[in-house]
Amino acid sequence: MQNFKWLSIPLLTLFSPQLLATTFDQLAELSFPHQVIDCRSSNYFNGWPEGEATRGGHYPNAINFDADWLSTLRPPKLQALLDSHGIDVERPTYLYCHEEKAQHIKQQFEQLGNDDVTIISEPIASYSGELMALPNYQQLVPASWVQQLINGEHVAHPPAKGFKIVEVAWGPPAKHLVSHIPSALYLNTNHIEAEPWWNRVSDQQIAEMVKNLGIRYETTVILYGRDNTAAARAASIMMYAGVEDVRLLNGGWQSWVNEGYKTEPMRNRATPVEFGRPIPSNPDYIIDVPEAKAILADPEHQSLVSIRSWPEYIGETSGYKYIDPKGRIKGSKWGHAGSDPYHLEDFRNPDDTMLSPYLITEFWKDWGIEQHQNVSFYCGTGWRASEVFFYAHVMGWDQISVFDGGWYEWSGDPANPYEIGDVKPPQG
Repeated sequence: MQNFKWLSIPLLTLFSPQLLATTFDQLAELSFPHQVIDCRSSNYFNGWPEGEATRGGHYPNAINFDADWLSTLRPPKLQALLDSHGIDVERPTYLYCHEEKAQHIKQQFEQLGNDDVTIISEPIASYSGELMALPNYQQLVPASWVQQLINGEHVAHPPAKGFKIVEVAWGPPAKHLVSHIPSALYLNTNHIEAEPWWNRVSDQQIAEMVKNLGIRYETTVILYGRDNTAAARAASIMMYAGVEDVRLLNGGWQSWVNEGYKTEPMRNRATPVEFGRPIPSNPDYIIDVPEAKAILADPEHQSLVSIRSWPEYIGETSGYKYIDPKGRIKGSKWGHAGSDPYHLEDFRNPDDTMLSPYLITEFWKDWGIEQHQNVSFYCGTGWRASEVFFYAHVMGWDQISVFDGGWYEWSGDPANPYEIGDVKPPQG
C-alpha cells in the first residue's frame, strides 16, 4: 500500500482549459499540485466494488471524505475534520462520488472560498490504471453486504463454509432481545474474558464458547457490537482460536441502523458443533507479559503500542475506576486512541467506520511504529487494542498481536517499569 503524499510538481498554468480533467485517465496526466477526494462510503474506498462494478478501491492517493458526513457537522467541526483528513480547502480539488453527493461537497468548498473544484462523473472502475485497496478489505464488511448475505443474494467474497452473525456485548442480552440483526446470535464478553485482569478465558472455555455458537474453524463469523470494540475483542480471540474467516461489521450496529435495515427481537440459538482443530491454532495473535517484555527489549524491530487516550498515556488518569495506578508501560509507543477509555475517535470516521489507512500509518510513523516490525497493541484491558489490531490486519500488517493484560495487568505488578509525564513523538 502506498502512503499518502501530496503531489509536489511545480505549479503549471493552473487555470489553462486544456489542463482540466473530466476523466480519471486525464486526471492521471495532470502536472500541477491538486488533491483528489473520494466522497463515497469508506467501504468502497477500502476495496468493496460499488454497485455492479467488477472491481473496487480508490484512485491512487485519493483522500476519503464521505459526503454523508456533512449532515452531522457544523462549520467549525467541518473545518477540523477537513484538517484532520489532510484536506487543503485552498488547493485545486477533484471529487468523485454520486453526482448529488459531490455537488454537496463542492458547495461546501465554495462557501470556504475554493471555486477550483471539479467533479469527475465517470465511475472509478473506468480508470485504466490500478485502483488501490486495503489488502484484507473483505474482512471489514459493509452493512449492505450483510443484508444481501441474509437475503441469500450473491455477494462478493462469500463465505466458503456457511456463516454465523454474532452480536457481542458485556452482560445479559437486554438490548439484543429487543432488536438485533436478523439471525444474529449473542455473545456475552464474560464468556471470553475474566477477572482478575480481564484477560482471555482458558483455551478450554474458548472451545466451549465457539462450540455453543455453532462455530467450526471454517465457519465465516461476522461480528458486530453496539460498541464495536466488544466485537473486535471477540474477533481477536476467535482469530487466536483458529477461526479462518473472521469479519467485522464496519461501523458496527450503528451502520445497520443508518441503512434502515430491518431488525428482529428475541434470541436465536445455535446447534453446538465441534470446532475441528486445536485451540489455539494461532497463539501468536495474543501475547502475555513475558512476550511484551521481549518486544520492549528490541524497539528498533518491535513496537509495544499503547491504544489509550493521551491523558492515560501520560499518567493524568488511569482511565478506569477499578485501576488505581496511572502511567504508561515504559518504552511503549503511543498509537492514538480517543477522548477516553470508552471511545476510539482517532481511528473512526464520523459514522464510526474505519479511518483511512493512510492517516493511521502517518500518525503511527511519527512514533516509530512500522509495518515491517513485530507490533503488539495494548490498552486498559484489551477492547480498544483489539479493534486497532483488527484494522491493522485489514491493512495487511501480518506481524501483529494484542497484549492481553494491557495496562491493568502490567501495573498490577509494582516491579514492572512504568513512566509518567509528557513526551513527544520521536519522529513527529
